[in-house]
Amino acid sequence: MYHLSRIAALMGLLLPTSVLAAQSLEGLVENNSGKAVSGALIRVEGTNLNAVTGKDGRFVIDDLSIGNNEFHISVSGYAHLHKDIVFSEDESKTITLTLTRSPIEVIDVVATPIHMSVMESAAPVSVLAGEALRRQQAATIGDSLEKLPGVQSNFHGNVASTPIIRGLSGPRVLIAQNGLDVSDVSRVGPDHSVAAEASTSQQIEVLRGPATLFYGSGAIGGVVNVADGRVPTDSATRGEWLLENSSVNDQKLASFNVTTGTESFGFYADGYWRKSNDYEVPVDPDSDHDEDDEDHEEHDFVVENSAEESNGITLGASYLFDKGFLGIAVEQFNREYGIPGHTHGDEEEHDHDEEESVFADLEQTRVQLLGEFNADGEWIKKINFRGGFTDYEHAEVENSEVGTLFENQTSEIKLDFIHSTFADWNGGISFHFKNSDVAAQGEEAFTPPSKAQTFALAIMEEKHIGEVLVQFGGRIEQVTLEADNVLLPTLETHHEDEEEDDHDHDHDDETSITRVFAVDHEFTPVSLSAGLVWDFTEGYNLGLSVSRSQRAPSAAELLSFGPHIGTGNYEVGALFALYETEHEAYIGLSDEKIDLETANNIDLTFRKTEGDIAFVFNAFYNQVDNYYYQTSTGLSAESGHDHDHGDEETEEESSEELLPVYIFETDDVILHGFEAQVAWQVTHAFKATFFSDYVRARLKDGGNLPRTPPLRLGTQFSYENESLSAHLDITRYDTQDRITSDETVTDGYTLVDASVSYDIPVFNQDIALYLKGSNLTNTEARVHSSFIKDVAPRPGRNIAVGVRGYF
Repeated sequence: MYHLSRIAALMGLLLPTSVLAAQSLEGLVENNSGKAVSGALIRVEGTNLNAVTGKDGRFVIDDLSIGNNEFHISVSGYAHLHKDIVFSEDESKTITLTLTRSPIEVIDVVATPIHMSVMESAAPVSVLAGEALRRQQAATIGDSLEKLPGVQSNFHGNVASTPIIRGLSGPRVLIAQNGLDVSDVSRVGPDHSVAAEASTSQQIEVLRGPATLFYGSGAIGGVVNVADGRVPTDSATRGEWLLENSSVNDQKLASFNVTTGTESFGFYADGYWRKSNDYEVPVDPDSDHDEDDEDHEEHDFVVENSAEESNGITLGASYLFDKGFLGIAVEQFNREYGIPGHTHGDEEEHDHDEEESVFADLEQTRVQLLGEFNADGEWIKKINFRGGFTDYEHAEVENSEVGTLFENQTSEIKLDFIHSTFADWNGGISFHFKNSDVAAQGEEAFTPPSKAQTFALAIMEEKHIGEVLVQFGGRIEQVTLEADNVLLPTLETHHEDEEEDDHDHDHDDETSITRVFAVDHEFTPVSLSAGLVWDFTEGYNLGLSVSRSQRAPSAAELLSFGPHIGTGNYEVGALFALYETEHEAYIGLSDEKIDLETANNIDLTFRKTEGDIAFVFNAFYNQVDNYYYQTSTGLSAESGHDHDHGDEETEEESSEELLPVYIFETDDVILHGFEAQVAWQVTHAFKATFFSDYVRARLKDGGNLPRTPPLRLGTQFSYENESLSAHLDITRYDTQDRITSDETVTDGYTLVDASVSYDIPVFNQDIALYLKGSNLTNTEARVHSSFIKDVAPRPGRNIAVGVRGYF
């Protein structure tokens, strides 16, 4: 640690400084009624300088720069305030800052080098934090976020749900943790869980629309960043804990996180444990859901193989010095969960006994290094460092044997150099490196082992010009994708309208040839973005963001060739193509050029930021050229998985399951829609909120994209005082009938959720007892964006009771 101090001091000498300690600001923060506002954070943009107001609303900040200093003031329940103050040498000033109420919570994004929040940035942002996060947290990240405008879930049987942002998911939506790729295999298939936990996080940030400038080409559709305190930035003692039990699946949850330390060292620990059974539903999940199920008793049915057991623990420590910090955290994450709909065999012959259950066994070890150095130099103001190494393993187990093993080892480094304010411009340059080795072995390994490597350089800048905030940026990447053993087997296909029994399944005497070859692709995605926010009158602003983002196709989109039981399809990548002659159909190498996917996106935003009524209206238009997506070939192929019906099985009974063959193709698509959020602070304690979102996803030349979420409308009524918090949520999902030929219409439904929490001070802790109810009307609800909507509807009525404490 002595050497770190020497290095910090040396960097301060090497970077010429113009900062003098004599400039200072003393101030008072109050509301419109003249009452002092305590707990307000006053931060000097682009520096580590900050202060928090005491009970009297007062603060002091020293060591300010000569010239213009941009102050940002934020506190819960109020609109953020920006204030530019110019200091001359040895000058001290006194100021009173007045905040106005905002019923829409304004929370800053922490993992971007320029300032972003729901009310102030050109790009659309949502943040889930505090009590709202604890109230909405679920076993999966997708289900935790689905009440945010513009975000829905693909709901894979309550165990592996991932977020859908404006109709996009999978390889187009990056899941990050503290700004680094979470590095699991959730982007490969919907049955793969995200290796991140909501119950130990501090906030979850969602950047809607392209976020490639900050995270790379894998974020062409948006980003979900799970932020936590695993690498502490201070040593103040604080923490929280939680115990909860839910009725619909008998889920038991326990979690905690704690931060403490000394003057020079910060320490952090968190952990969680969750266990649940198969969840209950109001209808028979395997029946035709168009049938009348009114005669069934409530909760007579469960979704088989939807249980889970998971746990995780994280330990972190930081060295804290005058100009920043440097820390490390190590996490062990384990999750074992059933895969609903992932069964083999004839359901008429079997009774879903334990021997047939298929489950995933996920283990991940993750190391993160985070650092920040406040250089205060003439050219460089601050340096941010993020580094991570992830060792991930995901086994799919059937009959106590590993059928398929997925592995992912990822190393990642991000380095941000934030320059000193130049002509009122704030921003910096970012360097990014990421290397991922992904392998899958086993009978359902539909993608060959591959290595992906990214080098990137990005620039981001912003400036206030009068009442207009201007933001722009650019990023260039070099992406390489290598695979040594790409397989092109001879695939026997059948037309889907033919009966399986009409085919001879004894292929032992047939010649089967598999071609093996190497693939080495290099791509250069370039992304550009520009935006502005115009505060055209007090309490209102208009936002405009335009971007051109490019994405290199993933290994799964290019190289897949095999059965993917999670989707129930035989998947073939874009490197291959379907060829048909008069007598046969076969798959060979494609003649089409493998090219970048390019999104041209425009966002318009109208916001009312202050007063008893606030709102945010977003409208977006996104044209994606060379969009990679799966289309049905009209053929089926054998899964390669033998169905074992027992020792007395006859040769005629022995068969392999036929799966529909889907192939990745490219086309130009258009996605457009809106998000709306209106909040009315009726009284000091009572608030009403309305939201709606919609996306229309279609091929440019006609036709629909599959599994597009429907129109959604929602309301929330909240009552909060010093000790009681109560919320009623009503959300309507419309019927989705804009479908492809391979889909069925999904009926609309309405979900009613409620929660009540009561705070009880005990010793030096704030203890909250709470009761949560979801789907209180026990409605049959099937998620259109789910691959298994016909066998795994949403859970029925659930009552959860719990207690949480803060210290």
